[in-house]
Amino acid sequence: MARFFYNMVFTLAIPLILLRMWLRGGASPGYRQRWAERFALFKFTGQSHGILVHSVSVGETLAAEPLVRSLLSAKPDSTITITTTTPTGSDQVKRLYKQDMAAGRVFHVYLPYDLPWLMSRFINKIRPSICLIMETELWPNIIRSCNKQNVPIILANARLSEKSAKGYAKFAKLTQPMLQGLDRVAAQHHNDAERFLQLGVNASKITVTGSIKFDIQVPNSLDEQAEALKQQWGKDRLVLVLASSHEGEDDLILDVYQQLLSTFPDLLLVIVPRHPERFDSVAAIILNRELVLTRRSESVNSELTATTQVYLADTMGEMLLLLASADVAVIGGSFIEHGGHNPLEACALSKAVVMGPSDYNFAAISQQLIDQGAMQQPNRKQLNTCLWQLLERPDMREEMGLNGLQVVKNNQGAVQRLTQQVLSIIE
Repeated sequence: MARFFYNMVFTLAIPLILLRMWLRGGASPGYRQRWAERFALFKFTGQSHGILVHSVSVGETLAAEPLVRSLLSAKPDSTITITTTTPTGSDQVKRLYKQDMAAGRVFHVYLPYDLPWLMSRFINKIRPSICLIMETELWPNIIRSCNKQNVPIILANARLSEKSAKGYAKFAKLTQPMLQGLDRVAAQHHNDAERFLQLGVNASKITVTGSIKFDIQVPNSLDEQAEALKQQWGKDRLVLVLASSHEGEDDLILDVYQQLLSTFPDLLLVIVPRHPERFDSVAAIILNRELVLTRRSESVNSELTATTQVYLADTMGEMLLLLASADVAVIGGSFIEHGGHNPLEACALSKAVVMGPSDYNFAAISQQLIDQGAMQQPNRKQLNTCLWQLLERPDMREEMGLNGLQVVKNNQGAVQRLTQQVLSIIE
């Protein structure tokens, strides 16, 4: 009965969902494209009995890359179908797997809306041998459709915050059958595993594999590229990067930056907005403060002048390069109630990391980084003092960077464990 009402409400909401997408398409045209795919209307060009990976958006797509690469290596004759729900996630899939898509090894499509007839059509088209859902993106009808067609489901790199667990518990009649339909929950941490257990997942289905976010692959050429970028910016300039910023955080960091200029007049601030539709609005905020702005899209191959104060990274797919060029990395989504973004990329690059108090998406990871002296977690009022101290003391930055890199190295191996689980189920 609960699923019946869920389906009815979802069906009635479709016109409003489409209207919202059309309106968002004014700033991000991708939302107005490929609507047929969201109704499971597409031509599948891959091979059946492959692997289905749902990675939602940018963060999950980037995190899933080492696992997808491992599966491509282990199953070279299989098609891996990667689904997302956002245009930015779709862009990342195309960027990461351009050659694999051309070779027919990777197929990409939007995940259809979670209605039974759409999900049934979708699973029938691609006929996967297994479905991997990344992290927490659980929908009742994709799970039910997989169950009906005997497609095993792994919730990979699974995480469940205390807040999300309480939300699931409120709608137990809908969420319990959904969770019980999972064949395996590969949890990031023991705390995540315990929450899934409390929500009714059988203990025999739960394993703790760790977070695949620790299995970061840093390209060998990155140091050289970062050094070239530092030369463009001014080799001796201190660089502060705000990574994956959300509305409200740009103003915060700009307030702090303007105060820091009295001590560090050559400090360069790099802002990397999380969503491309915000590029122009963030540029306007910077210019309204009468700061000297350079946009990366307009200066990729040119040197900055010494007067440039703020560098707006209005391109996609360059986060590792920008972080590699930083002296201090501030992780966005953490100074508003969003739960934070991944701090491990900066740690893998031996950078001093600062993250705000809203970290529920990475609670276990951020606590580990704090305990090991790899990250600081100031609130809004403490941010100025925290950054001043880090910019003033290169020894502290170096120590934090080395500690962060060690945490990353000590926790690697989740990709191998997950790959083994997938192969054991398939075979």
